[in-house]
Amino acid sequence: MIEWYSNSKAGIFFDTIPYVAIRYVVPFISNEEIKSVEKYPFINKKTLNVRLVDYKKSKTYNFQIPKGYCYDGATIPKLFWRVIGSNTDNQFLIAALIHDVLCENHSYVDNDRRFSTEVFNALLEASDVNAFKRFLMKTSVNLFQCFCNW
Repeated sequence: MIEWYSNSKAGIFFDTIPYVAIRYVVPFISNEEIKSVEKYPFINKKTLNVRLVDYKKSKTYNFQIPKGYCYDGATIPKLFWRVIGSNTDNQFLIAALIHDVLCENHSYVDNDRRFSTEVFNALLEASDVNAFKRFLMKTSVNLFQCFCNW
């Protein structure tokens, strides 16, 4: 496993370097496919095995993100793009990939919302997102998850 990031709270490991690509609307796809591409413009291009370690609780979580998994990138309202950046910013893509998978599969981390948010923050830090943007994104994600009852 490749150690992607590690600190006193969390360790993030991948079996290979994540490979994310942009999906495009092309003339020969159906209207249903066009809607899918517009809603989920990013795609995981190869199967990715993930290991997350919660050092505070001494727990390890393993899961797999399948090749072809599509997601929307970082969900950042346009109003905040000038401050944070757009949802297509490549610094956010790996963090958004892992976080979206965790939001869809709470059981992957034993329904631990706080750890999921810590992983998101750690992945942003690993991508050199500055502390101010990380704080805004982490806080927003945490509040949104509370609002959605996770």
